[in-house]
Order: sequence, then structure tokens, then C-alpha cells
Amino acid sequence: MILKFIIVLAHLQAILIPIFIGIISINKLNHIKNLKLISWGFVSLGLASMFEMIDHTQTEWIYIDHSSFFNWLFYSLLSIGLTFLSISTIKNKYLILTNLLTCILAIVSYWIFGKSLTLFFQVLISIFLIINWQRKFKDWIFIAYPIFGIFLTTFLGIKLSLSANQIWHIFIGPSGTISVLAFYLVLNRSRKRFQEI
Repeated sequence: MILKFIIVLAHLQAILIPIFIGIISINKLNHIKNLKLISWGFVSLGLASMFEMIDHTQTEWIYIDHSSFFNWLFYSLLSIGLTFLSISTIKNKYLILTNLLTCILAIVSYWIFGKSLTLFFQVLISIFLIINWQRKFKDWIFIAYPIFGIFLTTFLGIKLSLSANQIWHIFIGPSGTISVLAFYLVLNRSRKRFQEI
């Protein structure tokens, strides 16, 4: 019972923190040209966690590797959120189109080819995001995204899938939230640098 409560809290924070950051970004990060994409990117990440949480209510909060409508919404909104964050920093129409096409492929491939191909497209989305943000911000704090948002969440997800020990489930949401906070810190630090110019 306590473990389930902690898992629920871990998921709640993964919903509330990105949505809160998306809302406060509207007034705080006006030095970013595509600010609405930044805000919607954060909100999409929070909504992705909400649909994952709804999906878990169908499995009594026990992680099961399966395909479902809510699981598809989780992966879709995760792809959309990361894509919005990625394209918010670029001007090249070809690169924007490539990012958007990859996002659409991630969303569509879930039902046609399964989660494996969706995850492949999400890896591409993450690579685009890392390249675009590193070019734009050149901030060492951004290293937290690949560490916590990609490697650690993947490691914890694999441990959870292989062991079925739900203790690993507790750490996945907070690990993703650390990468969301890293995004916000990078944006906030860029605002301070922009004001100094």
C-alpha cells in the first residue's frame, strides 16, 4: 500500500512540475522567439505523464509492458513535447520539417509497427533536441537531459521490466523531472545572459 502511494506521488510530480514550468515560462522566458512552443513543450510532457498515470490505473499501478490507448497518448505527447522544445530554438525550415516528420512517425508507428519503432523515433527526436539546444545555448547543465531523461530512465525501465520489482517504478518519474528542470534551468540561464548583452 505504501509503495503504491509513493508510486502515485512520483507520477503526480511528473505531471505537475512540467505543467507548472510551462505556465510560468509564458511570462518569464520572453527572450525566446518561439516561447509558445517552449510552454506547450513543457505542458505536453506533463500531459504525457498524466496519460501514463491513467494507463497505470488500468493495471492497478503495476508496470506492465503493453500497448494501450493511454500508453499511446503517453508516447505521443512525450514525442510532441520534446519536438516542441527542439524546434523552438531553430529557424531552418528544413530542420523544423525533419523534426516534425520524425514526431509524426513516432506517433503513427506505435499502432502500425509497435512500440519498438516508436522508441527508435523518440531516440531520433532526442538526438535532434540535444543538437539543437547545444547549438543554441551551449550550457553544461543541459548534460542532465541525456543522463537523467534518456540513460537513467531507460536503465530504470529495463530494470523494472526484467525484475518486475515495482521499487524501480518510483524513480523513473523523478528522473524525467530532473531533465525537465534542467531544460528550465538552461532557458532561465539564457535569459540572464540575454539581459546582460
